[in-house]
Amino acid sequence: MKNIPVLCVRGVSLAEAYEKALISLYKDGTYFKTQYDKEGDPLSLDCTMNITIDSPMADPMIHKAFPGGFADLREYVYELQGLKDSWTKNMNDPADTRWEYTYHGRMHDYGRWKEKVGDGSVQAGSFSVDQIEHVISKLVAQPFTRQAQMITWMPNHDLECFDPPCLQSLWYRILEDDDGVQWLNCNVRFRSNDAWGASFMNMFGFIMFNREVIADEVAKRSGKRVELGRLNWHADSYHIYGKDLEQANSRLFGRMDSTEFEDRIYNFQDEMIQEMYHEEEAHILEKIEKMNEKYGG
Repeated sequence: MKNIPVLCVRGVSLAEAYEKALISLYKDGTYFKTQYDKEGDPLSLDCTMNITIDSPMADPMIHKAFPGGFADLREYVYELQGLKDSWTKNMNDPADTRWEYTYHGRMHDYGRWKEKVGDGSVQAGSFSVDQIEHVISKLVAQPFTRQAQMITWMPNHDLECFDPPCLQSLWYRILEDDDGVQWLNCNVRFRSNDAWGASFMNMFGFIMFNREVIADEVAKRSGKRVELGRLNWHADSYHIYGKDLEQANSRLFGRMDSTEFEDRIYNFQDEMIQEMYHEEEAHILEKIEKMNEKYGG
């Protein structure tokens, strides 16, 4: 084989599209080495993937075959809203093993990074751009603009970074229907997306980010009703690590013939699921606050 497979799937809801993407990868992906392999690890299953979710907030939204729980989803949404931006390292301190970035930090404060100066730690950088504010302002002023986008890649850091950002860009545009309802469409590009270990949480998190951070603020400023239109998710490398293939087989691929789709999903709006999603909020916020105090956030 000389070409990496390019696969495309479409689903009405997140759960449907996520399952279709995993099955497509499993059936038609190719096997690759990765720079993170340990001795004896099986090859990873990989492709370039395009996933379109027609109605991102529609049920069934939650797929049971993702490694994590509802508390993990809720905490990730908080993270994308900026509550963990202080958890990043001093870039010139080899002893600092914290994160090198957060996605929200790159979107809200692009161009900044932490450097150790003297005995303390300060935010340093040649410039700072609040891309979130620019996107919202552009969409309010001109919903059909083609310029409402955010990027994460900072070549001055990321070309030498051990674990550079997987998320690369978000692009937004609004369509307005005959009833005056505005529909926020979004394209998301990942250079690398762990299909089994992370992609569901990534997609869920950015759907909620688009709803609660972008769409709600555009609606507030414009006075228009703003709903989420289609989400197009592109991953240059959409992969299941070899070490995770056995779990993916046992939790999903090996169960396809013995279960129905309804057995493999949850409706996010179900009262019980909403309780599970929200019940750990106080504990999560307390944990984040303690870490922010520790890191000086």
